[in-house]
Amino acid sequence: MRSLFSATLVVVLLLGAAAPPPAAATPPALRCTAPEAVTRFKVSLPNTARAIRRGAALVIVAIGSSSTQGVGASDQAHTYPALLAEELQRRWPRLAVIVVNKGVGGETADQMLARFTRDVLPYRPQLVIWQTGSNSVLQSRDVQGYEQTIREGIARLKAAHMDVILMDPQYAPRILGRPIYKAIVDTIGEVSNDLKVAVFRRFAVMRYWVTSGQYRMEDIISYDHLHMNDASYHCIARLLADSLASAALATPLPQADDPMTTGSESHRGMLGTSALKDTVGEIIDGL
Repeated sequence: MRSLFSATLVVVLLLGAAAPPPAAATPPALRCTAPEAVTRFKVSLPNTARAIRRGAALVIVAIGSSSTQGVGASDQAHTYPALLAEELQRRWPRLAVIVVNKGVGGETADQMLARFTRDVLPYRPQLVIWQTGSNSVLQSRDVQGYEQTIREGIARLKAAHMDVILMDPQYAPRILGRPIYKAIVDTIGEVSNDLKVAVFRRFAVMRYWVTSGQYRMEDIISYDHLHMNDASYHCIARLLADSLASAALATPLPQADDPMTTGSESHRGMLGTSALKDTVGEIIDGL
């Protein structure tokens, strides 16, 4: 179990003393911009906000298919979950950030839902990012059945007191070649509005990059005309981190939960290495 854990867990252990990644790490070809109207979340992230404000370890599970696994990236360090952890660490250098990558290439939403008990719930994350929809488009799955699946999944995560961000499909030639893509993207948006969960509109972000003339499709999509590449994974991670941070900081907390109102809570999160190891150990023990 420990070997499985180490193979699938991206843990960023950069604490307050660690220097942030150098600015040169940003691929120069992409400026990582998109309109706020596309990237802003419409809902709050209370569990995420509470963890950040208390300074406790922020645990995120990223579940999905090949876009989460990192197909098209040069290595695991360039997957979006790994880069997201770096981006969040840069914003909160004294916060321990743990991102669990549970991407499995080729899976559809129902297969991911079946893995929740094993691959999501045991980690007790404050936030789950569910990347979904691409393989349902490619396989022309029934849209109504897809909607029922993501509704069930969101309900399970919310019942476990986890914040949820849905991530919709990538803007790529092989997705655009399937007419069902619009119904899937629209369904994700409608379900997120109905169930009051956040959605990261990856499709709209990447479409903006191309249609605005900022980038060509080949700048952001791999040779297979489907998967993202290092540059686009980096930019998606950065924009997602921006959206997450904005939503978390804007989330009002009850006075009893807000460390800014009590001296006893305000320094609780300055986790040292031993405390962080204890936190990770608790997650391992729960598996």
